[in-house]
Amino acid sequence: MTIRLGFQIPDFAYDKDVSTLFPTVIARAQEAEAAGFDTVFVMDHFYQLPMLGAPDQPMLEAYTTLGALAQATETVQLGTLVTGNSYRNPTLLAKIITTLDVISAGRAVLGIGTGWFELEHEQLGFEFGTFTDRFNRLDEALEIILPMIKGERPTFEGKWYRAREATAEPRFRDHIPLLIGGSGEKKTIPLAARHFDHLNLIIRFDEAKAKMDVVRRTCEDIGRDPATLETTMLITVLPTGFPADQLPDDLKQRTVTGSPEAIAEQIKTKVLDAGIGGVTLNIPGYTPGVITEVGQAIRAVLDA
Repeated sequence: MTIRLGFQIPDFAYDKDVSTLFPTVIARAQEAEAAGFDTVFVMDHFYQLPMLGAPDQPMLEAYTTLGALAQATETVQLGTLVTGNSYRNPTLLAKIITTLDVISAGRAVLGIGTGWFELEHEQLGFEFGTFTDRFNRLDEALEIILPMIKGERPTFEGKWYRAREATAEPRFRDHIPLLIGGSGEKKTIPLAARHFDHLNLIIRFDEAKAKMDVVRRTCEDIGRDPATLETTMLITVLPTGFPADQLPDDLKQRTVTGSPEAIAEQIKTKVLDAGIGGVTLNIPGYTPGVITEVGQAIRAVLDA
């Protein structure tokens, strides 16, 4: 797996006619694929996030969407950024991701995290618990998921989950790439160093260099070559015309604006020069051609 240029679809509120919704999702994914993006991601949420819109705005279920996109695309990798572990039993998630890998002929990426959107848990009946609870549940889930997607049959008895000779067949590959998102130095980064192929950092630009130093030290402390843990940063792209000066400071530190060339230059100086390997972009809304222009400008910088 290599992810240097990912595209995340963060919204589905295109117009009031629901019949045009999924054709627009397909168009976005196909444009990203043609523009040279490595991976197309969707969010694993049931409600729209508070920083992007109201909870009742359109939000498609992630893995149903990815299964359909597997038939509408040919080469781009497909995954969630990221799966909320608290939403599915780990044996079910192992079955879902191996099925997606079969449907897509080996293009699935398993992005996973603890789950964090409390409103979804409360209103839809998922157990939320404390921050520590959610990380302990993820640790247990990985004891089941990772062996299953490799073709093993784990038996596990924990506080949160259990399985008995659990199996997931058919499988297209013996290794499905594993991605985790976040930036926590006590839990997320050590977990990434132990188990994952890719770490998608959710940080501010002014944290990038220091955070990459932590990633390197954490890998070295357990004897892992830091170069084997791929990294990207999640960034929002706002093309020319958006009043970026109206953004709160914290969002400014995660957002790039301007022409495609200006966006690419900001990514080079703020992300790549800090040692992060690539970027995953979300571009709210959909104007045909913007994904292509932005993607090609960034790809030129990445390949330089």
